[in-house]
Amino acid sequence: MTNPAKNLTVLGIETSCDETAAAVVTGAGEIRANLVLSQLDEHRPYGGVVPEIAARSHLDHIDRLVGQAMEQAGLGFAELDGVAATAGPGLIGGVFVGVMTAKAIALAWNLPFLAVNHLEGHALSARLSDRLDFPYLLLLVSGGHCQLLAVEGVGQYRRFGGTIDDAVGEAFDKTAKLLGLGYPGGPAVEQEAEAGDPAAVALPRPMLGRPGLDFSFSGLKTAVRQAAEKAGILAGGGDAQARADLAASFQAAVGDILAERCAKAIERFQQEYGRPGPLVVAGGVAANRNLRARLETVAAAAGSRLVAPPPALCTDNAAMIAWAGVERLALGLSDPLDFAARPRWPLESLAEKSPAGRD
Repeated sequence: MTNPAKNLTVLGIETSCDETAAAVVTGAGEIRANLVLSQLDEHRPYGGVVPEIAARSHLDHIDRLVGQAMEQAGLGFAELDGVAATAGPGLIGGVFVGVMTAKAIALAWNLPFLAVNHLEGHALSARLSDRLDFPYLLLLVSGGHCQLLAVEGVGQYRRFGGTIDDAVGEAFDKTAKLLGLGYPGGPAVEQEAEAGDPAAVALPRPMLGRPGLDFSFSGLKTAVRQAAEKAGILAGGGDAQARADLAASFQAAVGDILAERCAKAIERFQQEYGRPGPLVVAGGVAANRNLRARLETVAAAAGSRLVAPPPALCTDNAAMIAWAGVERLALGLSDPLDFAARPRWPLESLAEKSPAGRD
């Protein structure tokens, strides 16, 4: 990967959901600081993220976390080349906290402000961890998103397919809640599944074998609920082995769906770009070891390879936001201080103002 930005240093801020995060990253790929303050304990009693609680927590901790990140990086604000913040999509109260903090720093120190799309942070994270060249195929899987995209450059994304209803991470969270496994749901289901038989419960694989590259997980969630009711294991009750078997069967169903869709996406990518990959998996669900193993097999069978950033760069973090800021700043891009935070922000819309970044 060519690197015209190696001398740049950017502060990144991430507050789109329930992690308050600050990081300092250089264009050479050095993560000088990467701090994440989780709000899990604050949201666990409710079984999910409460937007008002999340926003308040961001407001309470963001200044301290930014200061700690700068101290850990051994830098003063005047030594930065820019400040980046997640400006959407996400819970708007939290997004607003991060954006206003970044704008204040940019204004006070006369620095470029970079409004980063949270999904672009995930999309470019493999360039930080593995120094990939464009283009590559991306499976973006998280609590709110499930998409297959061709990543052609900074701001240049072609959507191959996406979920028509629920995201895969949301399906993990709902399954965990149904089975009384606790919060956050993804790691809880993965741990429970380790003791289960993935073939024990017959569950549907929505969209499997159908034309196109879209996903659907709503019907799978319904089937999990029905199976849990039949086995008497709702909300943590009943037989422990039955609960582990259902968790494993659910995880296997998700794996089958992702594997089939990705195999087709690799084939399409090869047809359109003249080579098979690589296949990048990013987002919180990408931390699931079982799903990574399934996708490694799929990629290898297609003559491609799987690239998965380390778990710390898969879940929400500010290092990926700072890196996206570096990438955009290297192309001469920045944003005005009146840029508005937004709850929805499709990746495809970035092409309207970003140049192709092939290298």
